[in-house]
Amino acid sequence: MTVNKVEMKDASVESFNEIKSHDTFSMGCVVNSYNEWDPLEEVVVGRLENSMYLPQHKYLLGGIPQKIYNNLLLIGGTRVDKKLSMPAQKELDEFIHILEAEGVKVRRPSVTDFSRKFSTPNWSSKGFCSACPRDCFLVIGSEIIEAPMSWRTRYFETHAYYHLFKEYSEQGAKWISAPKPPLLDSLYDKNYTVPKDGEKMRYVINESEVVFDAADFARCGRDIFVTKSNVTNQAGINWLQNHLGDSYRIHIIETHSKQPMHIDTTFVPLAPGKVMINPKYVDINRLPSILKSWDILIAPEPVIVNRGFFNETATLCSMWLSMNVLALDEERIICERNQEPTIRALKDWGFKPIPCDFLHFNPFGGAFHCATLDIRRRGTLQSYF
Repeated sequence: MTVNKVEMKDASVESFNEIKSHDTFSMGCVVNSYNEWDPLEEVVVGRLENSMYLPQHKYLLGGIPQKIYNNLLLIGGTRVDKKLSMPAQKELDEFIHILEAEGVKVRRPSVTDFSRKFSTPNWSSKGFCSACPRDCFLVIGSEIIEAPMSWRTRYFETHAYYHLFKEYSEQGAKWISAPKPPLLDSLYDKNYTVPKDGEKMRYVINESEVVFDAADFARCGRDIFVTKSNVTNQAGINWLQNHLGDSYRIHIIETHSKQPMHIDTTFVPLAPGKVMINPKYVDINRLPSILKSWDILIAPEPVIVNRGFFNETATLCSMWLSMNVLALDEERIICERNQEPTIRALKDWGFKPIPCDFLHFNPFGGAFHCATLDIRRRGTLQSYF
């Protein structure tokens, strides 16, 4: 499917010429990625070594069930049990093998000791892991943007990627960090409980600081989509729009999730003109109007695999991780082997799914999209609407 670049009606001539110049620069840069589907050439894949159980904090209730949260009182801040990490590592190794076999260059963050306690003048914490670089960074063209994340336990997680991004910067990439938030107690609702059906939506964070996770954004050229969530507030969305300027437009996707966190189980662009949505979270009739020209693909119900302890632990993430796929180009898509309804649907929609086991990786924060960060996709900045 080919989409021609169109003139931006709401941008100045100066902005448009700037974008064309930026395109030329990006194509010659090691870092170059504007959307979720251009041919993937280089990617960062996260690590599981030295992973820790999340230290318990009220903000976690914005994304995990109460039962798991309660268990963290006992195990939070300790190393993840090997019976959980070893099968996940086996799956991650196979995923990397598939990527390399498909012609993708794979880079890795540094092995980091997340058990070491760290502090700021206002609080202290232990770390988590470096399994999901998609949460921490947003690549727009030749620029790597470090997200101002709201979980204290992830405050220094980005250091695991420092050596990589220094290398990319020395080769011409732009490398920037959003303002580091203080993450004061006042950012969090100490009385937060998950909204029940029929109750007004509420969030565990407020607007007192600029925070967002990069995984709450989905890129479609000059149009970027976002879900406001328990880790991304309006102040964070506004900061990114101001930083990117008139060359890009950010659109909010409304979600019915009671614990919204990360867009890639809600709204997943797969190719130009094709986006997969979660029928439980998204009302088609309330999507941004610019999507009227696109095919809206309804995600099949996820397959829930009962594996005892693993099945319980997997609820750390949404059961809709069946949608959390990685597009290698406009046809090839890596997806979870056990999600047969999703695989069949992808084939029906004209894609070529590549199955891979990944269920044991899920408790570490996500699936294929979460576990990766696009560094280079072969393409230029375009408008698809």
